[in-house]
Amino acid sequence: METCHILVVEDDPDINRLLCTVLGGAGYDCRPAFSGSEAELWASKYEYDLILLDLMLPGLTGEELIERLRRRKTMPIIVLSAKTGLSDRVNVLRLGADDFIPKPFDNDEVLARVEAQLRRYKEFSGGSGGQVLTHGDLVLDRESVTVTAAGRPVSITAREFEILSLLLSHPKKVFTREQLYEQVWGGPYMGDDNTVNVHISNLRSKLAKVSDREYIKTVWGIGFKMADEER
Repeated sequence: METCHILVVEDDPDINRLLCTVLGGAGYDCRPAFSGSEAELWASKYEYDLILLDLMLPGLTGEELIERLRRRKTMPIIVLSAKTGLSDRVNVLRLGADDFIPKPFDNDEVLARVEAQLRRYKEFSGGSGGQVLTHGDLVLDRESVTVTAAGRPVSITAREFEILSLLLSHPKKVFTREQLYEQVWGGPYMGDDNTVNVHISNLRSKLAKVSDREYIKTVWGIGFKMADEER
């Protein structure tokens, strides 16, 4: 079994050591980083399968690091933070984080969320036999984990990639928010959770930067589907 490499970004040495111990005991290879700047350096030198990230860091903040990483990286980012307000959670999701775990955290929950993120990331990035999904001028390649629209590359997160892949796999189907959440996040959907809306909004915004076409249609009162292809 291939070893997964995780970058643990946490400025508290005791918490960083604890996370690395918990993850290392589960068979993951962990590299600790104690500031946003150090994490950015490691991420530029090596490829990581997942990043576990605190927000309140010396040097670059966690939010700044997410923004910079998402310009070129698609691996899952899980935020671990004591900043648990709704605006904080929504902000990091908009920036490109894939999950949010409040501090203080439970070790088993962290491990379970890491496993879930890595499992889905591996499934979508390497387990689909190079399948290419197209819808008009929108092209998603599951093997290379790339998306292009109108012939131009679109930089999206691992979670956004999963959502788009699901929609493209069933272009006529209307997915409810509950269906999207349960299939992409793998957990029970809480009706007042804004997570799906935030990710759909992010995805639309990124597609709109390269093309003026509408790719994802809102079906009011139900959910989302791929927009009809232009003739």
